[in-house]
Amino acid sequence: VQLVESGGGLVQPGGSLRLSCAASGFTFRNYVMIWYRQAPGKEREEVASISTVGGVTSYADSVKGRFTVSRDNFKDTVYLQMNNLKPEDTAVYYCNRLPSVPWGQGIQVTVSS
Repeated sequence: VQLVESGGGLVQPGGSLRLSCAASGFTFRNYVMIWYRQAPGKEREEVASISTVGGVTSYADSVKGRFTVSRDNFKDTVYLQMNNLKPEDTAVYYCNRLPSVPWGQGIQVTVSS
């Protein structure tokens, strides 16, 4: 089982990034997928989740209206489109399934001018 996040980087406030998480080693289409983030000195928090076929999504209040989670069950990949980024979105972002498997390395997102 492997989860590999990509697409992070440094962006100015108000900018956008699209994160990807490529999954392998399990039947991706059968699992709810979740994006998490962990800011320095804080606990890991759930950011967004998406149902198996993508029909149901949920978001943390802090990102509602700015982030969009989606998935491609043919590519075994889940995405997080992040718009209107704020400095408080700075964190390492991770994806995982439900129930969880060992975490990937995560991807750093830094929002700063």
